[in-house]
This record gives sequence, C-alpha cells and structure tokens, in this order.
Amino acid sequence: MVLAEMAQAERDRDALAELLPPLTRNEAAVESARCLMCYDAPCTHACPTHIDIPKFIKKIATHNLRGSARTIFESNLLGATCARVCPVQELCEGACVLGAERKPIAIGRLQRYAMDYAYSNGSAFFPGGKDTGKKVAIIGAGPAGLSCAGELAKRGHNVTLFEKRDLAGGLSTYGIIGLREPVEIALAEVNMLVKLGVQIQTGKELGANLQIADLQSSFDAVFMGVGLGVTTTLGLPGETHIIDGLDYIEQSKLDVNRLLVGRNVVVIGAGNTAIDCATIAKRLGAQQVTMVYRRSENEMTAYDHEYEFVKREGVRFSFLTQPVRVHVEDGVVTGLECMRMKLGAPDASGRPAAEPIPGSEFLFPTDQIVKATGQEKPSLAALLNLKTEKGFIQVSDKFETNLPRVYAGGDCIRARGAASTVMAVQDGKLAARAIHERLVAHG
Repeated sequence: MVLAEMAQAERDRDALAELLPPLTRNEAAVESARCLMCYDAPCTHACPTHIDIPKFIKKIATHNLRGSARTIFESNLLGATCARVCPVQELCEGACVLGAERKPIAIGRLQRYAMDYAYSNGSAFFPGGKDTGKKVAIIGAGPAGLSCAGELAKRGHNVTLFEKRDLAGGLSTYGIIGLREPVEIALAEVNMLVKLGVQIQTGKELGANLQIADLQSSFDAVFMGVGLGVTTTLGLPGETHIIDGLDYIEQSKLDVNRLLVGRNVVVIGAGNTAIDCATIAKRLGAQQVTMVYRRSENEMTAYDHEYEFVKREGVRFSFLTQPVRVHVEDGVVTGLECMRMKLGAPDASGRPAAEPIPGSEFLFPTDQIVKATGQEKPSLAALLNLKTEKGFIQVSDKFETNLPRVYAGGDCIRARGAASTVMAVQDGKLAARAIHERLVAHG
C-alpha cells in the first residue's frame, strides 16, 4: 500500500512537472543563430523590463553564457521566473519581426537557457555595492519586493525584506502552476538575493506584528509590494464548500500528495488562474473538468494561448453561465446550480454586462468546485490611510505613496493595465531607482 501511494505521488509530480524541457546546447545554438539581431529591436521595446534581447541572444550564439546571463540580470533580476511565466506570445516574441511570415525566435526559452546556466554554475554576477549606511525596508517578498530589494542591495543599501508567509517568492512560489514555474526556481532567485546581501525575515505581517510607524522610524525608506488580497467572494449559498483557487495551486506545488481532486470538477472563472486550476484537476485524474464563466469567450481575461492550451487538455467550457447556489448533501458537494446569461450594455469594466435570463436555472452535477474569480483590492490601503485609485494604492510617478518615504509597486498599484509578474519586477526596479536617488540626494 505504501509503495502504491509513493508511485501515485510520483505520477502526480510528473503530471505537473515543468511543461517545456530545457533547450539542449545544440538547440540553443540553432535557435540563437536564427535571430536577425535587429538594431532597433522591437522585442526589447515590447519587454516591460527592456532586456537587451539581441545582445543576450548573440552571446548565446557565441557560447558566452555568462555574458548572456549578465545581460539579462542587468535589466531583470528575476530573469529565471520571467523566462517561464511571461506571456512572451503577447510581448517580446509577439513583436519579433520573424513572426509575421515565419516562426518567431523562442526568446523565452533562450532566456531560460541562459538563466539555467547561471544558477547551475552558482555565478555571482553583482556583488553588493559599497555600504551607503542607508536602510530600506521591503514589505512583501513577491516579484516587486524582490526586484526592489535586489536593485537596492546592488547600490550598497542595507535591505531588510519582511514576508508574512513561511517562504519568500510570492505568487512565484505559491500561486503559479508548477507546469510553468517549479517552486525550486522561485526559491533559487530568493537565495540569489540573500547572497547579494538582502536580509529576509518571514512571518512578519504589516498591521499584525509589523507596524508602519516603527518601520518609518527605523528605516530611511519603505517599499510595499504587498500584492492583492484574498480571492473575491461570490455571495453564493453554500460558498463555504467552494475551494479557493490559489489554495488549490499552492497545494499542488507544495504538498501534492494531500491534494484531493474530484472526479467531476467545476472551476468558476476564465482567467489564467482559473485555467491553472482546471489544468491541475485534469492532470491529476479528474474525469471531467468544466470552466464556467458568466460572459462569452470573447470577454475572457485569460491569454489566448492559455485558452488554446487548456482546450487541448480536454477541459470543457460553459459560457454565459452564472453560478447561483452550491448543492450539498451530508457535507459533500453534489452540484452547482447555475443560470443562463445574456450580454447587455458595457459595464464599468468596459465589457458587456452579463444579465440573467429568468427561468433558465439548471444544475451542474459536480463533486468539487474551485473558484478563481480574481482577488480583492489591497486591504492595507485603508489600514494605513493610503490614498487609492479604484481601490489600488495610489503612487506618484516615482512610486511614492501619500505617506512620506513610503513607496509601493506591483499588483497593489495596478489601477490601470494588466497585472503580471514582469510588470511587478519593473515596478520594483524603477522604485529602487527612485529610492536610491532620494537617499543619495539626502546624504
């Protein structure tokens, strides 16, 4: 019995192992040789962190992998994560001039090739700068906080990063499916920053055992990369029997042996997180997985390539479908009652509003329901009396909040534009630059 359980656990881990294999040396050489090395490279302009893509690819082509990795790190300290999770089809690869008539350069996989080399060789690319005597506190060890911490440490500032969870890395560690980014990659980046001199304290939560006033008095500047809040509630009768999608992903990465997957799973939502949840359920043995969404496929927030991927996995979709009640018998989920919807005039999001069709109720038989319907706005804004915009923390063009010497970046400020890992990394980098300039200006 124990051997059978071990074998099943191994199969589960394999099912959620990184989807794309690493490039071989020959594959990387052939792919890098295809690059036209454009002078005014559209791929670099399309990258939110503006990595010099032709430069790092040319260095791969000339077998200078250390130089290639350094080029990436100069613009993006979380290059290993971004090589895996960035929607390259929408960004750098989508802008590749070879994409119009031919296959675009596999920029993401080449970046991963260089990053894998850097971490496998334990190279130290940036020693900490000369000690400035200035202290900066970073709240939140997600991509924005890590990026800001690393950039400040490179400049010689003493950086302490406070994280409320047991592990640093934010969604890269806890909330991105292992098919795209194994947890080991996120933790390797964290360890790289520790070697750079960043001090990390876990189990520290702002508003609980960490107070903003204390940080303001003890540090010369504070940066908050606190992300968003909990998954939004749906207000359905029986909602306590619905599983949080972020918890579902977290358990699949950190404790897959204990993750219970139903035979007939319904996932509520149509974003990238919902697709990750549906993929987990399908790959871990669910006989049927259905994603329900109140609007049509034209209004889905998931990337097109993710939508096509999950369809190939065998996941079904029920569009124009609104959940209204969870059916439970003896504490066990038996169905999700829904009703049909129609699209009306655009709502505040700019998308057509979903309007119920009276009398259209029907029942989805299911033994497991997972919700991935977005996250609430950052709750710390109200706690700290921070000015907000559409519920997000408001910052200046220098990423400073209305509190003196308190900065913010990442998903918690994303009132406009799409939230993504690479945008959070860029926020952290730019905020670090602004903080550094201020600290230097004030001696």
